Amino acid sequence: MMVQTLDQDAGLDAGSGQSEDSIVLRVQHAFASFSLDVELALPGRGVTVLFGHSGSGKTTLLRCVAGLERATQAHIAINGTVWQDSAQNRFVPTWQREIGYVFQEASLFPHLNVQRNLAFGMRRANPHGNADDILAVATKLGIEHLLKRSPDGLSGGERQRVAIARALLTRPRLLLMDEPLSALDAARKQEILPYLERLHDELEIPMLYVTHQIEEAARLADHLVLLGQGRVQASGPLVATLARLDLPLARDHEGSVVIAANVIGYDPEWNLTRLQFSGGEIFVAERPLPIGKPVRLRILARDVSIALSGNNPSSIQNRFICRVTGIAPTDDPAQCLVGLVAGDAALTARITRLSASQLGLAIGQEVWAQVKAVALLE
Repeated sequence: MMVQTLDQDAGLDAGSGQSEDSIVLRVQHAFASFSLDVELALPGRGVTVLFGHSGSGKTTLLRCVAGLERATQAHIAINGTVWQDSAQNRFVPTWQREIGYVFQEASLFPHLNVQRNLAFGMRRANPHGNADDILAVATKLGIEHLLKRSPDGLSGGERQRVAIARALLTRPRLLLMDEPLSALDAARKQEILPYLERLHDELEIPMLYVTHQIEEAARLADHLVLLGQGRVQASGPLVATLARLDLPLARDHEGSVVIAANVIGYDPEWNLTRLQFSGGEIFVAERPLPIGKPVRLRILARDVSIALSGNNPSSIQNRFICRVTGIAPTDDPAQCLVGLVAGDAALTARITRLSASQLGLAIGQEVWAQVKAVALLE
């Protein structure tokens, strides 16, 4: 189980119609060996993660939204403003779309220092911007001390934060991020993720974020779109979508759910922080966190076991009453997935089919969930 800070509005959904608070994407685009055919109505604020394996169509869809790729047939509308409508022969070129685009590589101007790179982005949207505007955005991303540095003197994580700052200084209506962490090693990813979480909490503009790493989706997403072979396999609030047993995400070995909790205490004797969620309490081995702080918990299905009673002695401290909501097969014929709900929180457990049979599990049955692994994701 992994923990991170949580925006209280995580899990926003969107209706099917176009409005001034929604992103409508109806895109058909054909290549020689691949076709993209999607229809989406997404929230007009928060972070929508486009998730899928390589070749699923994530980047192609993002490029169509940006106007870098002109879709064969499309209707693309961002909070009421139409950027492409094939039926009306309307296509707004990229330079007229109010977007900030962050690529896999930072692509900074090597002959300009950080401040001048940022000033270049700012001048596109605000010719009258000044050094104070640059400093404000740089401070938000923790790069204010790097303003006089040359790009070749920056780490990969620092370069990418400069690229994000430059995108923000264009004052976009929509922020597009195409796997911004994929070129970074694990240490640099952990360096930059807290800044992305901060943007998630503070930005009012919507963000489309492409990734094939489920950990990034779990940390950042409000809404999750699962793409496969150019088609939408699922689209919905992160919490509900991760808990669906019928999706490939749940069957994956890294299958997990995300639930919301709040910090309620700290036990200094055992160095454990107590968290409250709708189904009970959870302990995490971590430093004290502010009382009342909202957090996001990621619980892997393989770290959840099931018992018929809650009073059996065990080394597992995190145990709470659940109700079985579903049982589904996995790609491993020896295992199955069990859907559970504790309070309002959905969980999944990956157990052997033999165990499910011996426990006599059935939908609607009351059982105890035991969460075996606890780790802080920060």
